[in-house]
Amino acid sequence: QVQLAESGGGLVQAGGSLTLSCAASGLTFRRYAMAWFRQAPGKEREFVAAITVTENTYYADSVKGRFTISRDNAKNTVYLQMNSLKPEDTAAYYCAATQRASGRRWFEYDYWGQGTQVTVSS
Repeated sequence: QVQLAESGGGLVQAGGSLTLSCAASGLTFRRYAMAWFRQAPGKEREFVAAITVTENTYYADSVKGRFTISRDNAKNTVYLQMNSLKPEDTAAYYCAATQRASGRRWFEYDYWGQGTQVTVSS
């Protein structure tokens, strides 16, 4: 069955960096657009970044210039490199996959990982 497994979350000081990984199985990875969403307690799930099957990338304004999404189809893995982290980046980060060409809305995604917590301290 389809599984998305995130890793790489943790505690980091403001200004620091983390790289998240999402390993996919049970799907033809290269045919799916991939994305990262995040959700803080009491807040709506929000779009962070997406990468299409042709490797076009899209970012939320709040992370543009700081985060980089990439994919390695040979490893069935999508990454999110996060630099210059801010306390407001603190959230559970979720990996998602869609057969659509692209998507910024959570309901456009077919599969989800369990999430990995990122906490940025001041």
